[in-house]
Amino acid sequence: MFTGLVEEVGKVLDIVEENKIWTITFECKKVFENISIGDSIAVNGVCLTANEFDNSSFKANVMAETIRKTNLGFLKCGSLVNLERALKIGDRLGGHIVSGHIDGTGLISEFKNEGDAIWISISSSKEILKYIVYKGSVAIDGVSLTVSYVDEEIFRVSIIPHTKEATTLTKKNTRDLVNIECDVIGKYVEKLLNYTDVKKESNIDMNFLKENGFI
Repeated sequence: MFTGLVEEVGKVLDIVEENKIWTITFECKKVFENISIGDSIAVNGVCLTANEFDNSSFKANVMAETIRKTNLGFLKCGSLVNLERALKIGDRLGGHIVSGHIDGTGLISEFKNEGDAIWISISSSKEILKYIVYKGSVAIDGVSLTVSYVDEEIFRVSIIPHTKEATTLTKKNTRDLVNIECDVIGKYVEKLLNYTDVKKESNIDMNFLKENGFI
């Protein structure tokens, strides 16, 4: 579990593919502190397992499904990535609940300056946009942000100066692919509502059970 508050920007040092498993080495300065082999680190919002590390880098394996569903397949040596260690019990939840399981991707369609803030417009599929809620939370490449506009084709977020300096978002270009994780609460609500609808359509009640000898 993560918060969407990026701890540092890391850099890809090496990528090795063998039998559809990609081993990626990430340069870092902070996230290796107080971690053990097997701990989780979010890379551009994707929950990965650190399987080797030293005082300046860590390695993680990435499977083919993750390559297909996220922007990690576009990484190359020198690429910058957002890094965050998993949340510890007792830590402040300064962002929002982020699982590290990406729902899909979107394309950056526009950057627009407004004073010191920067608006980013992102287009995505209807399957993603249905979970994007005005003034709700969304994680973009692992960055916890508030949705400031949404319609049937795009949504927009506003980046403050700190986020600009502490993440990779404003270092990207239009048409770049970003990872999107929608607010997990909305997905649970949808699941519960669908389950309730199924129950309402059922003709099975106490009278039915009695008439058919079940009770």
